[in-house]
Amino acid sequence: MTRADQTEFASLYPHGAGPSAGTAEDTRIRVFHADRIISLDGTEPTAFATLGEIIIDSGASEDLRRRYPRAEHTRLEGALVTPGFNDAHCHPSVTSENRLRIDVSASVVGSLADITAKLGSAAKRTPAGEWVIAAGYDAARTEPGRRLDRWMLDRVSSDHPIAVIVFNWHIAVVNSAALKAIGFDAETPDPVGGELGRDASGELDGWLYEQAFLRPYWAGSDRPQWVADPDLDALVTALAEENQYLHSLGITSYCDAIVTPNVWKVYARALAEGKLTPRVGMLLWYTYFDTVRELGISAGFGDTHLRYVGLKTMYDGALSGGTCLCSRPYRSATGKDNGLQLLDAADFDDLVRQVHAAGDRICVHANGDLAIARVLDAVEAAQAAAPGVPRLNHRIEHCSMADLGLMTRIKKAGATPVPFGGLVRQYGDQLKHFYGDEQAAVTLPHRAFLEAGIEIGGSSDYPVTPASPLHAMQSLATRTTLNGTVVGDKQRISAVDALSIYSVGSAHATGEAGLKGRLTPGQLADFVVLDKDITTVDPEALAETKVLSTWVGGDRVWGN
Repeated sequence: MTRADQTEFASLYPHGAGPSAGTAEDTRIRVFHADRIISLDGTEPTAFATLGEIIIDSGASEDLRRRYPRAEHTRLEGALVTPGFNDAHCHPSVTSENRLRIDVSASVVGSLADITAKLGSAAKRTPAGEWVIAAGYDAARTEPGRRLDRWMLDRVSSDHPIAVIVFNWHIAVVNSAALKAIGFDAETPDPVGGELGRDASGELDGWLYEQAFLRPYWAGSDRPQWVADPDLDALVTALAEENQYLHSLGITSYCDAIVTPNVWKVYARALAEGKLTPRVGMLLWYTYFDTVRELGISAGFGDTHLRYVGLKTMYDGALSGGTCLCSRPYRSATGKDNGLQLLDAADFDDLVRQVHAAGDRICVHANGDLAIARVLDAVEAAQAAAPGVPRLNHRIEHCSMADLGLMTRIKKAGATPVPFGGLVRQYGDQLKHFYGDEQAAVTLPHRAFLEAGIEIGGSSDYPVTPASPLHAMQSLATRTTLNGTVVGDKQRISAVDALSIYSVGSAHATGEAGLKGRLTPGQLADFVVLDKDITTVDPEALAETKVLSTWVGGDRVWGN
């Protein structure tokens, strides 16, 4: 809880537990009762009391009924009540926007012909010269062995720039009109941290890897975007729909890991209109750092419903895509045998120094061990250069390949890893393919992080992996892929530890550990009701657990 929150709580409840029974305030209190409550504060109450959004008391049901006889008492029907799930790194603004784009994910299309047909229909409805955008393409699951390219998309339309964004948002495939609109041709050199796909003759094939896609798409404060943002009202409506889906999975909070000024506007509009039902943290894309610095905004700006968490940048490529920067060669998906470095090292070091000196939080996508080491180099140097600056917990997004040496440095720097929760279940077989059995077994070392005393956040990176925290918890508890392959059984953790990562750990990652993550007096009343007790079910069945209802600040936002 922040100092302001502590002051407010103390003024309302000077004796700590809340108003005494029989006072006028009693009628404003709600008491929630359940068969079992995991509070994650070391206790297991059967009831807790709230006033407004805050938990003010907890304990045995009979005690709270006696203590608050005039309160509203609610029975939560289900096997288990837990703190609300918190995804510390996901992309709901992207998936909301996808609702307004053309969906070409493998669950929707069965062939490349299906994709081009959908694009062709959209092009007929779109004025000449305007972009046609699709998202969700997965080459490994849509006609494996064949893939989209520039010439297929040229046959769809030469009058429209067309972009098909790959599901992990690290790559796009575009047609000739799009290449021209962006300013790429056969003579264009590869940008730092990216590649322009080429055929055997050197012609651009339409594939834009990493910064060749990301830099134009999220342009920054100093240059125009290549694609105009959708209508603001439409985005707010799509966001509200997306949030209802996330609530159905038990999610009460999330941190949107790439936000632009326009996305910030969407969240602010949704909040102003009463349509922002979850609690949202925002990582602003690093090319907009000058914007927040000029406004004097730094990490923690906002309130309990919408707050700025820090600056996001990316040092290497994708774990599941085989492009992360490693110290040893592996079967990389690029022409380089140890992955991609997305930023110039000197520019990156300077960015980290400036962000830290401004009292802000840097949040760096780094998967491979070499990328993680270089992020720590920059953080350690920034901390040494500005020893008087309060040390926020800078974040390492994904932090997928951290050995004990790197963990020692992470702990000393006070950094917070935010590793994928469900990636082993979804893409464990690809980890083995790219990095080999030995490395795959120690990739995403959740157990080792916990044993080293390092607080970690829970992350889906949705839409890269499914948004469901329960699916992620099954992955963490079993380390078993969808095909039944076990990948690194020594990194398995318990369901309670997995739950703590997706509540307490994620709150720590966003600087809100004092506000949420536990069902205890003084914290926000964000919780989820489950039909099964996840601490007693077979770990292989965790994902089958159903969310019965989801509550934010004591108000039901989903379920009956």
